[in-house]
Amino acid sequence: MRFGGLLAVAGVSFEAARGAITSLIGPNGAGKTTVFNCVTGFYRPTGGAVLLQAPEVAGGAPVALHRLAGHRIVRAGVARTFQNIRLFSGMTALENLLVAQHNALMAATGWGIGAVLGLVRYPRAEAAAIDRARAWLAATNLLERADDPAGALPYGAQRRLEIARAMCTDPLLLCLDEPAAGLNPRESDQLAALLLRIRSGEAPNGAPCSILLIEHDMGVVMRISDRVVVLDHGRKIADGTPAAVRADPKVIAAYLGEEEADEDAPAEAGVAGSGVAGAASGPGGTA
Repeated sequence: MRFGGLLAVAGVSFEAARGAITSLIGPNGAGKTTVFNCVTGFYRPTGGAVLLQAPEVAGGAPVALHRLAGHRIVRAGVARTFQNIRLFSGMTALENLLVAQHNALMAATGWGIGAVLGLVRYPRAEAAAIDRARAWLAATNLLERADDPAGALPYGAQRRLEIARAMCTDPLLLCLDEPAAGLNPRESDQLAALLLRIRSGEAPNGAPCSILLIEHDMGVVMRISDRVVVLDHGRKIADGTPAAVRADPKVIAAYLGEEEADEDAPAEAGVAGSGVAGAASGPGGTA
């Protein structure tokens, strides 16, 4: 992905397997959100391809996401959340989840005509949408807050509601941009448990769902990820299991910096390189 003279992401290639959690990590400015924006249609890549292997779509042929408009990417089975919460704060928690099912409801109404005429198909679709919304509210421990405005919910609850809203679109691939940001340890543990349930299909989705995760909380990343991809300055520097990535010298150098010899200092003295993140931001710590 190029922005004028800046090559923000260069030759990054990886796979997010079906029914697995793939985490995309790296120092600030490494290109993680740019990759997300290419996958979810906010950017159109200037080169390369983004392919979704979707057995339920197009007869099983890979869907070229990089050629689709953003709204069609959602219909192909990709959903996302954002670094900054983007709920409809004036709507209730339940209404936020019903909005996510807008396309299905509109199709059931014949794009409005059926609802006006009171045809049977619309009430059935509406009841099914409410049932799905209530199931996801229960799965995210928000059922008792169903009628509360989303903006009145605690921060951690709003994070969970965003994930529930994305899952109400029944995605094949769920893209989460720093979902643990701002959460306390207890809320982070609840989030990790929820994502593991979504991955396995134990949550109301009923089928395994691929999760692509950007996260700085290395405790969450290393605990739940099946695969970890590491970016630095727009390039992939590591790709493997959490244990392998944690021990990779290139990853440690990217997070902590490398020692460089000071030509003017005594040979036994070294100066620490300018690390991108502090020691607490490396694998095993929390940024």
